[in-house]
Amino acid sequence: MRFGRISKFLAVSVIALTGLTAACYKPAANTSEQYENDKAAGRDTADTSNEITSTENKSDETANIMNETSSTDAKKPSGFRNNLTQHIRRHGYQLTDVVDETNSVERRLLHEYGAVFLSKAVPPPKVMFTGEDEVSGFQAKAGISSVNLSGITVELQPEAARALLAASAEAKSAGLSITPRDREDSGRRSFAHTAALWNGRVENGCDHWLKKGRLSPEKVAGLKRLPVKQQVAEVLKLENQGIYFSTNFDKSILYSVAAPGTSQHLSMLAFDAKEFGNKKIREIMARHGWFRTVQSDAPHFTYLGYQEADLPSLGLKEVSSGDGEFWIPNV
Repeated sequence: MRFGRISKFLAVSVIALTGLTAACYKPAANTSEQYENDKAAGRDTADTSNEITSTENKSDETANIMNETSSTDAKKPSGFRNNLTQHIRRHGYQLTDVVDETNSVERRLLHEYGAVFLSKAVPPPKVMFTGEDEVSGFQAKAGISSVNLSGITVELQPEAARALLAASAEAKSAGLSITPRDREDSGRRSFAHTAALWNGRVENGCDHWLKKGRLSPEKVAGLKRLPVKQQVAEVLKLENQGIYFSTNFDKSILYSVAAPGTSQHLSMLAFDAKEFGNKKIREIMARHGWFRTVQSDAPHFTYLGYQEADLPSLGLKEVSSGDGEFWIPNV
């Protein structure tokens, strides 16, 4: 009888203890900083163990990308050159592939047009494409999207196209419009088209300075015969003597037209806007990652994909002129 009572007592105690344990046990609270931030922001704070597992099962290539991103976040670069080097590495480029810094022309081109290499979209692989095959190959790889603005089709990289459409929608909501400056070449261009624009400026400059007596017929003939890269170098050398080849012969040709193979339009990351003089339009474009990065080329916007407040930390500096603000490499 006593044994039965003891057994009954033990059974009741086990049940009670089991219930007490179940009632008192709670999963350990997630007190991580990320959890608290997510909770405060109203984001989903559900268990992410499945996501961690799937991440661990990702391919080696994806894991390497994640490690590189983590390393990048841990070591934020400073200055234009450091940002440039790190950014292009993510696209599989090396700085020596992009620019030959021992070449004065390529170095100058990087300083003038280099902001485009920081774009969140696909930057060009070099400062100077050498021909149509290189350009068309890059454009096909980066992807081409069409945007219709005021009945004019503009072709850009997909990310740049989406940002331009968003900017256009915001402008419309404010009773404004964003219009291509030219029906034919406000967006994507071919190598041949940029070469034709360059040749036109060089021809006009040669005629102008020949009449002024600053260039001889022999000098003009020799200049026109030079291969592209050597011709660019010679034109820039003449400009050091005040013999300019821009539209009004008063500034560098690089502020008027890009050298063949160097235009940001070849990378489909440039758009020429008719309303460039409207500060409200420039502010709208900036909110969607579009900035003017070629000094003195007022209608020309480059897709970078950042907010304006981020640009100084990328190594870009703001310069102003009568045409407004421009963001150029701080070199």
